Amino acid sequence: MSAAIKEAVGLLEILPEKEQNFALEIIKKLVIAWDPDFTRLTSAERAELEEAEKDMAENGTIPHEAVNWD
Repeated sequence: MSAAIKEAVGLLEILPEKEQNFALEIIKKLVIAWDPDFTRLTSAERAELEEAEKDMAENGTIPHEAVNWD
């Protein structure tokens, strides 16, 4: 977690619960303004995606019929 996020969380924790909810709604609006379709990846999401793609390229996938879904 970045220092900025830790600082923001610390500041939010100071607020009364009602104001915390208000601040959360503002944060949600900021995220939607930055990425209205939720298509951008954070650096952590990008790393997870690259790892998954590498794993699939090296190991392939498992067919649905090979999985016991019960």
